[in-house]
Amino acid sequence: MEKHQVREDAQRLEQSLGLLPEPMIKPPFIVVSGLPGSGKSYFCRELRERLPFPIVESDGLRKVLFPSPNYSPSESNRLFQACHLLIEALLKRGIPLIFDATNLIERHRERLYHIADRIGAKLIIVRVEAPPEVVRQRLEDRVSGANPVGQSDADWKVYQKMRSSVQKISRNHFAVDTSRDIAPVIAKIVRQVNR
Repeated sequence: MEKHQVREDAQRLEQSLGLLPEPMIKPPFIVVSGLPGSGKSYFCRELRERLPFPIVESDGLRKVLFPSPNYSPSESNRLFQACHLLIEALLKRGIPLIFDATNLIERHRERLYHIADRIGAKLIIVRVEAPPEVVRQRLEDRVSGANPVGQSDADWKVYQKMRSSVQKISRNHFAVDTSRDIAPVIAKIVRQVNR
C-alpha cells in the first residue's frame, strides 16, 4: 500500500480521537489483547476512568476508514498499518494511549513491542478473557441489540474461528477475567503507570 495512503488514514484516525492529553516523558502504552466478547472494550473504558488516555480501538477506527466494513484481509491490513503509524506518532509526541484490538498473534504484537522499545514508551500488556459461556451470551446480546455498547460486529462464529489463532504472549503481562471483579487489575496497572 502507498505510504501517503497510510499517512492519510492515520491522520483521519487521529482526528476521530478528539482532544489528546498532555504529553509525558516515557508515555505509557497499554496493549489490550483478547478474543471478541472477552470484554476488552469494557475493560478499556473502565481503565480510562482511572487513566484518561485516548483509546485507539480497532473496531471503531475501522468504521472511520470503512463505514460499511467487509473485514477482508486487505481492509484489515490497511486499518492496522494506519493504527500502527498513529500509535507510533502519538507515542513519539509523548501521548499515552490504550490500544484495544484482538492482538491475538504474537508476530502482530511484536510490531507493537518494537514501536514501544524504539520510542522508549512504558509498555503494559493486558490479556483479557472470559469463560466461553459468558462470551457467547455477550455476543448474542450484542447481535440482538440487548447490549448495544461497543463497536465490534463479531458474533459467536467469529469468536470460535478466532479462538484457534490465540497465541501465548511472550512478554510479562496482566491477565484479567472480565466475568469477575476487574478493579484489582486496574489498580495494579494504575500503580505501574505511576511508578
